[in-house]
Amino acid sequence: MKKKAPSGGGSFWKRLIGLEWDAIAGVIAALVALVLHLLHIVEIDLLIAILLVLMALLLIRDLRREQHAERVLASAERTESTLRDIKLALQPPDVILVGPAGLRSAGKQFAQRGQGEVVWFNVCLFMLRSPSVFNALLRPFIENPQITSIQFISNKSEQKLWEAEVMAKAKVCPGCEKLKEPVWSDLKETVSFIFIETTPEGRGEALLSFWGEPFMSRSTGQDVPRYIFHVLEHSELIIRLRELERDYRIHPRESS
Repeated sequence: MKKKAPSGGGSFWKRLIGLEWDAIAGVIAALVALVLHLLHIVEIDLLIAILLVLMALLLIRDLRREQHAERVLASAERTESTLRDIKLALQPPDVILVGPAGLRSAGKQFAQRGQGEVVWFNVCLFMLRSPSVFNALLRPFIENPQITSIQFISNKSEQKLWEAEVMAKAKVCPGCEKLKEPVWSDLKETVSFIFIETTPEGRGEALLSFWGEPFMSRSTGQDVPRYIFHVLEHSELIIRLRELERDYRIHPRESS
């Protein structure tokens, strides 16, 4: 086998190229002038002139280096600013808007991520009369083995719908025992949301909507979500939604 040639030659040339030849040339020129003066070949005036020229050249070199350093510093500051902007842009949003085209897929994925307790707050039970809507919205939560209970907080005016429409369909689903008796209240809120736990510690996410246009559309006498907000677990809005839910659990409102 042939032995590889030593690679030291390349590093030697790199070191050679990296030398400051302008400074070396200036030192050599000064030494030559000094030797010539000592040999009485050149006068002192010529020696001083050579030294002044060399000093000027070295000053020009230093000024160029300073300008280069300033350009490098400015470039580094621009790069740092750009990286900071990119970092801010990569931070996850608090809320994601979901439009009509993505409602069903978003709801299914949302249900699959759930665990522990799920809360349905002020969700219209009338829309669950439709088997297709029931199967798309509520059934995935019922059949998710990671979900242990489903608690509705609903308007008292919908009590008949609960037995006739929701429970009638839920009884044929595996896991229907997860459905708890709703907390019946006189709900005056304009918000509607589904909250899921996503960690064993109780942290979670929510699908949030608002009653009325443009977030809900009126279809066959019922309000159907058109736009929903996917509120992520790091959002401060989650805390407020949980406080609203707990308030209605502890103090259900009675009709006045």
